[in-house]
Parts: sequence; structure tokens; C-alpha cells
Amino acid sequence: MRHSGVLLYKRQLKIQSNLMSDQEQFEADHFFRRTVKEMNPDEQPREKLMTYGSESLSDAELLAILLRTGSKKMNVIQMAQALLNHFDGLRYLARKEWQDLKVIPGMGDVKSLMLEAVFELSRRIQVAGLGEQVQITSPEDAVAYFGPKLRDLTREVFLVAFLNNAKIVMGHKKISSGGATATIVDPAEVMRQAVMNEANSILLLHNHPSGQNKESKADIRLTRRIAESGKLLGIPVDDHIIIAGDSYTSFRAKGHLN
Repeated sequence: MRHSGVLLYKRQLKIQSNLMSDQEQFEADHFFRRTVKEMNPDEQPREKLMTYGSESLSDAELLAILLRTGSKKMNVIQMAQALLNHFDGLRYLARKEWQDLKVIPGMGDVKSLMLEAVFELSRRIQVAGLGEQVQITSPEDAVAYFGPKLRDLTREVFLVAFLNNAKIVMGHKKISSGGATATIVDPAEVMRQAVMNEANSILLLHNHPSGQNKESKADIRLTRRIAESGKLLGIPVDDHIIIAGDSYTSFRAKGHLN
């Protein structure tokens, strides 16, 4: 119905002026609570996707296709929009773990787990696009490869990457995972993993969920302890990178590894 937008506008004006009759109020309530099937075909997310392509859909409509069904109080588009509103948009929504998503009524285990799986696949696609062999010779290289793995996490995670003589990443290992502000790292475990993976050198990385990329005194002490252990084993620490949202800090660039 081409004139539905005009009718909606007039009804909104009447609501604001408290001039709606009971019948008009009922019709307005129904308009907002329509199920997806009750919408015009050109308003339904799946049909819009087939006809106009994915670029034509809003974030809420794309999420609605994944969620499939709504709840008794919200249709699926309203549920998707509630998620976006509660978590301040798609970027911050994608950082959440599945348990966090259940704060929205109707978001059960199945829906929440499915969304977390989709967000994780998105992060892996970003990494896969960089190719199978990744060479890291600068902080920018490290952030390009490991940023998608770390920047959206809600808990602090410490990784060690194993590099060969050509600075090609042979693999990486999560050493520890902590809370929102700290994680405990054992330098001996870092070096044990480096030896097991036959690394010629290692790269240390951890995230700051707060978005603040400043290194702490504890970060500096830990880095130097690991570097000292590495010298004894002939496995140098190339750098330690803090990833905080879209920003980062290089310990080598700041002189902490000189």
C-alpha cells in the first residue's frame, strides 16, 4: 500500500494530540505489532533480499532473517531492532557473547548461539582474506592479522604467535583469558609453547576491551620477563602489541623491548 506511510504519519499526529478513537488506536497498535507475514511483500526482509539484494536491507532486517521468528510481544524485526538499540549498534552487538544477548525477551539459547556463531564466522572471514601465509614485519602487519581476532572481545585475552626465520606466522596460541581488565600470564607457559611450536621468534598480543591502548606497568614487567626468558632459549620477542578497538600500542616502538 503506497499510502501506508501517509496514514501512519496522520495516526502519529493524532496519538500525540490524544485525538484517536478506540478503533483508530486499535488499528495503530496492530500496525506496529504486525507479524512479518502481515507486512506488504516489499516490506518483508526475505522478499526484499531476493528482489533488491542484501545491500537494500537495514541491519535490523538482516538480523531478522537470521533470527527467523519473533516473540509474542515483538515481531522478528522489532526483536532485531531491540538488540541493536540495547547494544548501541551492530559493531558492539557483535562483541557480545551469546549469554549477553538473552537480555532481550524472546532471545533464547538457539537464537543467541546462532548469532554468536555468525559473528565469529565474520571475524574468521576477515582473517582468511589475508591469505594462508602471513608475514609480520611491523606492528601494522600484526594488527591487520590479529585485530579481527581480538578487538571485539569483551574479556582480556593474551595470545602468543609463533614465527619462523622469514617472520611467517606458523600458528598462535591463547595463553590465558581473564576478565574485562586483566588476565594472568605465566612466562614459563609462553616459552614452553614457543619451544613446542619450534618458533624462531614470538609475537605477544593482548586486547584491552576498555578501548584504552595505554600499557600498564604490569604489562611492561611481564613483557620484559618473557623477553628475558626468550633470550636464554634463543627465542626473541619481536614485539608485544596491545589491541584496543581500532587503536593499538607497540611495546617495541615505545622502547620497552630495546
